[in-house]
Amino acid sequence: MYNPSAHILLKQLLPKLRKKAGNKNIEDFERRYIALFSDIFSRFQKLYGQHENAMKAFEKLSLNMLHGYLKRPTDLKKSDELRELNPGWFRSQEITGMMLYVDRFNKNLNGLLDRADYFEELGINFLHLMPLLESPKVKNDGGYAVSDYRKIDSRFGSNQDFEKVTKALRDKDTLVMLDFVVNHTSDEHAWATKAKAGDKDFQDFYYAFEDRATAYMYERSMPEVFPETSPGNFTFDKEMQRWVMTVFNSYQWDLNYTNPYVLVEMIDNIFYLANMGVDVFRMDAVAFVWKQIGTDCQNLPQAHLIHQLFKLCAQVTAPGVAFLAEAIVAPTEVVKYFGDSEVWSNEHDMAYNATLMALLWNSIATRSTRVMKAGLRDIPVKPQGTTWLNYARCHDDIGMAFEDRHIQESGFEPGPHRQFLTKFLTGDFHDSFAKGMPFMYNPKTGDARISGSLASLSGLEKSITEGNKLGIRRAIDRINLLHSVVLSYGGIPVIYSGDEIATLNDYSFLKDESKSDDNRWMHRAAMDWKRAEKRAKKNTPEEKVFSMLKRMIKVRRSVVEFADENNTQLIEVSNEHIFAFQRTFEGKSTLVIANFKDSDQEIYPHLVFPQTQVNPFKMVDRISGKSVKTSEGKLTLKPYQFYWLTNK
Repeated sequence: MYNPSAHILLKQLLPKLRKKAGNKNIEDFERRYIALFSDIFSRFQKLYGQHENAMKAFEKLSLNMLHGYLKRPTDLKKSDELRELNPGWFRSQEITGMMLYVDRFNKNLNGLLDRADYFEELGINFLHLMPLLESPKVKNDGGYAVSDYRKIDSRFGSNQDFEKVTKALRDKDTLVMLDFVVNHTSDEHAWATKAKAGDKDFQDFYYAFEDRATAYMYERSMPEVFPETSPGNFTFDKEMQRWVMTVFNSYQWDLNYTNPYVLVEMIDNIFYLANMGVDVFRMDAVAFVWKQIGTDCQNLPQAHLIHQLFKLCAQVTAPGVAFLAEAIVAPTEVVKYFGDSEVWSNEHDMAYNATLMALLWNSIATRSTRVMKAGLRDIPVKPQGTTWLNYARCHDDIGMAFEDRHIQESGFEPGPHRQFLTKFLTGDFHDSFAKGMPFMYNPKTGDARISGSLASLSGLEKSITEGNKLGIRRAIDRINLLHSVVLSYGGIPVIYSGDEIATLNDYSFLKDESKSDDNRWMHRAAMDWKRAEKRAKKNTPEEKVFSMLKRMIKVRRSVVEFADENNTQLIEVSNEHIFAFQRTFEGKSTLVIANFKDSDQEIYPHLVFPQTQVNPFKMVDRISGKSVKTSEGKLTLKPYQFYWLTNK
């Protein structure tokens, strides 16, 4: 759409940019800058049109975009060109990820490279390296309290070490995802330090108020994120004599994006890190970035404009970079973080499928897939050019991110049902096999999230302790079942480091003062490399989980319909214990069937297969490579058995 104001400004800015570039070739930059200028300017105007420094800030943003482009290494520019030709590169079925803490995986960045063969052995080619940027030694929220966006924390190595790692992984066709904490900084960040010293410009980088009344006006409609450890949403800073918004922890100061210079500086930090070799940015706490009195300060329309500007500006400077939204919110809100374009993503390229994760654990606990089917059925279709990131476990707690109405549709009462899930997954139920802990219990609402490793929540820890051989087998089956769904559902599958060898809960965090008040550390165990060696020893839990996962990853790569083309269709099987969905693409189909019950379950092909493109008389399981036949008009699945069915 023609925007005369944008056109006039573009004519003013282009000569300045060309002069700044000197004799350097900026043809590609200019092409993208001109093509996206109206989109960028219109969003910037919506946010800051009334701000006194709006035009100065926009000019600085444009100059930063050029500077980032000029500093971009040649090999990354070549990668940009290839990805521009294949804009859906991240939706490929050939990508399988792993998330890990570098120091807990193998000491530091150099140690990570020493174990690069491990990723190749399993089939991993996408690494989410958990927070690496400089943060305080103690008050750091696991690295999510950043004190310098342009410096790798010395605990992990140096900037040079990180660039060496990204280059080495790039040579192995392995992608790197890095956390970018977009909502807040550490109170030890240079901006916060200057604000404390009385610099008014940097005080405006945060929500900082002299009177408690203004803070209260925000706070009265804002929910608490950490009600146990950090109640409320504001902290009084004695040095500055101001109330500072601290939605997460008292040492994490919320950035004030109503100030355009905050956005300009944060986008520039993205350029800096992208030029160090980051392929994907995990944008942390995206729902919180815009605050407005009288709202819950989450998921506001302005927040989406902020994230669209991150994306659009990166498309000019580093178009090979992708963005993942860490938005653990209702499904109807999550899909909004993909953007508002009907043609292609204009906000985030990926988003966590937290709903699928939570529904999987609901099905594990209840042995029923009713809620899962209802919840997944109602997730809105996401835009073309986007994908989910699917996972069974991650570094964080499990929040039951599905809607009460889906619980009610499934025949349960929401309140008692959620209480049951908490009790079951923490082992506080008479037939529970799980060993988790409640996280952030809120006595006001009765809500709690769950901590615990995949293996311990699946029953392996309890069964090993009891010497229960059947329980051990069932636990391994549950782990493999969860991985089978995560690997075959539409999106990028990501395994949490250690889950591939069935790592149990680690209770050593209780002896560490810096971690003892956060039981999420129980599922953030350091990699046990001696235990990992058992992956080569037949019939150990480590071998059974690792070998099955390795097999499924290999098969996944060869199945073209597993690429995410919005091609996942739920299939009704008339059995509440069985979950089924079909993936189709260019005439090829795979039907995934999984039994969540600890007993044999049957489905009737004459009811199920007419909904699919799979011939029940010519079925083969992609995972085992063996033919699958019905018996007496029925297909029987053993406890926790699963198939990836296609035609011979």
